[in-house]
Amino acid sequence: MVRATYSLVLYLLSPIIFFHLWSRGLKNKSYRGRLAERLGFYREQLKTHSLVLHCASVGEIMAARPLINRLLSETPSQPLTITCNTPSGSEQIDKLFGDSVQHIYLPLDFPGSVARFLEKLKPKALVILETELWPNLIIKSKQYQLPVLVVNGRLSAKSFSKYQLFSSLSKELMGSISMVAGHSEEDLGRFKQLGLDDAKASATGSIKFDIGITGQARKNAEILKAQLANYDFVWVAGSTHPKEHEQILEAHRQLSKNINSLLIIAPRHMEQFKPVAELLSDSKIAFAERSKNNLNGQPVLLADSMGELMTFFGVANCAFIGGSLIDRGGHNPLEAAAWSIPVITGPSYYNFAQIYPQLIANKGCIEVDSAKALSEQLQALASEPEQALRQGHNALEIVKQNQGALDKTFNLVLKFLS
Repeated sequence: MVRATYSLVLYLLSPIIFFHLWSRGLKNKSYRGRLAERLGFYREQLKTHSLVLHCASVGEIMAARPLINRLLSETPSQPLTITCNTPSGSEQIDKLFGDSVQHIYLPLDFPGSVARFLEKLKPKALVILETELWPNLIIKSKQYQLPVLVVNGRLSAKSFSKYQLFSSLSKELMGSISMVAGHSEEDLGRFKQLGLDDAKASATGSIKFDIGITGQARKNAEILKAQLANYDFVWVAGSTHPKEHEQILEAHRQLSKNINSLLIIAPRHMEQFKPVAELLSDSKIAFAERSKNNLNGQPVLLADSMGELMTFFGVANCAFIGGSLIDRGGHNPLEAAAWSIPVITGPSYYNFAQIYPQLIANKGCIEVDSAKALSEQLQALASEPEQALRQGHNALEIVKQNQGALDKTFNLVLKFLS
C-alpha cells in the first residue's frame, strides 16, 4: 500500500519532473534529449543478459571507473551496461569507455518504466553505486529474481533520517536487496536499522580509495604544467557550486595581491560554465577558457570541459573541493590526495564522513568556513612550500592506508554473476 502511494505521488509529480528536465535544457540542451529513455523506451536493440551497473552521475562514474575497468578486463565475455541519470554522466561514460560498454539512461522510478527497462534488458544482475535506492526498481528486480547489489554503500545520518520517515517502504526496499557492500560498519548499521538483514551486509570499505593515476593522466598533467610555468602558485577549486563561486573568486582576489597565482575553477555541472564566465566578466576578472586553450597570463582558468579534473589536480599546489562552503555535503577529495597535494574543504562534508575526518586528523586536509579563511590558508601554503609538500604527503598516506576495497567488491560482484 505504501509503495502504491509512493508510485501515485511520483505519477502526480511527473509533469513537474519533465518540466524540470525541459527547463534545465535552457542551459544544457542535452537534458531535452532521449526523454523516451526516462520512461523505459529505447530505440535501439539492446544487448540482453548484461550486468547492469548504475552510477547516478560523473562523481559515481569516476568512483566506479576502477571496478568497471576490472570487469572489462577480467570478465570480457560478460556484457556490461552502464546507466546514469544526467547528460554529463552520459558524456563521461562515452569518453571513458566508448563502445566497450552499453550505455542508456536509467528510467524514472515509475512502475511501468521500470518494468519496460527490466523486460527490455533482462539483466543478469543489477549493481547500484552508493545510495541510488529507487524503490520500484529494486523491489521489482526482486520480483524478477534479479540480484541487486549496492556497492560502495554509504548512508549519512541525514539520509537515514529521511528513510526513517517511510519506515515500511524502507523495510520492503531493504528486504529486496541481495547485498550491501558498505563503506563502514557505521553505514551498515544504518542500513540494518532500516531493515537490512545482517547476512546481507559486508563492510568492504570505499572503492574510491583504490584510485590510481594513469600514465595518460600524468602525461596530460606534464603538458599542462609546462604551460603554467610562469605562475608561482596554482590551485584548483574543483566541483564547485553556485554561492561558492563568489567566495572562491574573492579568496583568489586576496591571494593574488601578494602572490603570482592561478586559480583553475571547475564547476561541478556543465550548465554552470556560462554563469561562472558571466560572473568573472561582471567582476572584471581576466580569465581564460580551457575549451579555447587561450591561457596567456590571466589569473583564472575556467575549466569548461568535462573529465579533466584529474589532470588539473596534477598541476596544482593544492586543491579546494567544492560543495562544502554551502550545505551540499562535499565531494570526493581523493583524486587530489592521490596526487599528493594538500586538500582544503568547507565545513559541509557529510557525504564523505568516512574520508574527510581521516584526512583532517592526518593533517592532509584543512577545513575553512569562509572566503577569508580560504584565502589565508592558500597564502600559508604558498608561503611555506615545504609544509604544503608534507600535507600533500599526509593526504596520500590516507589514500594508501585505505586501499583494498576494490578486490572485495569485485569478488562480491563475481559471486552474484556466477
